Amino acid sequence: MVLYRIKDNQFINPKNVTMKKQICISIALMLFAGTLLGQYTSQGNFMIGSTFGLSAANSTITQKAEGGNVSTENPTHVQLGIAPSVGYFLLDGLGLGIGLDYTFNQVRKGEGERNEDSDILFGPFARYYFPLTDDMAFFLEGSFGFGNSRDDMEIGGQPQNIRTNITALGIGPGLTIFSTSSIGIEALLKYNYARSTFDTNIGGISAKTTTETNQFDFSVGIRLYFSGLQKATKAPSQRLY
Repeated sequence: MVLYRIKDNQFINPKNVTMKKQICISIALMLFAGTLLGQYTSQGNFMIGSTFGLSAANSTITQKAEGGNVSTENPTHVQLGIAPSVGYFLLDGLGLGIGLDYTFNQVRKGEGERNEDSDILFGPFARYYFPLTDDMAFFLEGSFGFGNSRDDMEIGGQPQNIRTNITALGIGPGLTIFSTSSIGIEALLKYNYARSTFDTNIGGISAKTTTETNQFDFSVGIRLYFSGLQKATKAPSQRLY
């Protein structure tokens, strides 16, 4: 082991010096990354964008009728969705906003049975960013939505149309890569829970139907980050001679 001698007959280990330099460099990089990320996610900034994705869902339907409760498991299906949103950074790294989710899927079960479902949800969301590098951040998002669900079913060649209100909760992590033009490309993995209840009357038989859905979404999107808009000013008046 080689020791470097300094004044007062003291010796230091070069490995310790190297380790201290690495720690200082790591801290400096973290601070630098946080500074650059703050340009996009600092208090007072806005973000606007949309995500597009595919999801797999499994539903359990329970019907309450005079003969008792009957539960059925629907097959897992693939679903398409689009979710535009706009948000405002209330604090550094913390964005709050409003989003709209539209999803559509189609399921065919056996001969003569078809089910088309489309959901529109509207509600608030919150997102918090954790800087990783100067152009990359991890974030955690939570959302709440309420809206309308439409089911167009065809059973035995007879069309059935059902409309109902629906509420949903969602939470999940994501990753954003920022560009120098204040555009973020992001990926989001999210768990959603939805519940809806409605009454049906098919063939003279009334039943109360409750649908609970556990859904995992993977989506990608693009988002624009910008600072506050400037206040409009009145142009100076001009006199004509």
